[in-house]
Amino acid sequence: MRKRLALIAAEPTAADLAAIDTEWPLIAAELDVLDAEISMIYAEDHGGPSPLDWRRLRRAEARVTRAAASLTSRTDPHRAA
Repeated sequence: MRKRLALIAAEPTAADLAAIDTEWPLIAAELDVLDAEISMIYAEDHGGPSPLDWRRLRRAEARVTRAAASLTSRTDPHRAA
């Protein structure tokens, strides 16, 4: 029982926190896409998404692409410096 409690109470390591910090721009960009998609779903009740809603979604998706590319280029061990 004590071992099980130790696993539950364990905190993230410094490496875990560093990994989250490194990936945070991508996480934030993906949350922006989710927020834009939710807004578009709600817009369906009010006549459908506006051009501004579509633009917001496209921009959020572009941010995800840029963040993913940036993350990949920073963490790719085979990439020349």
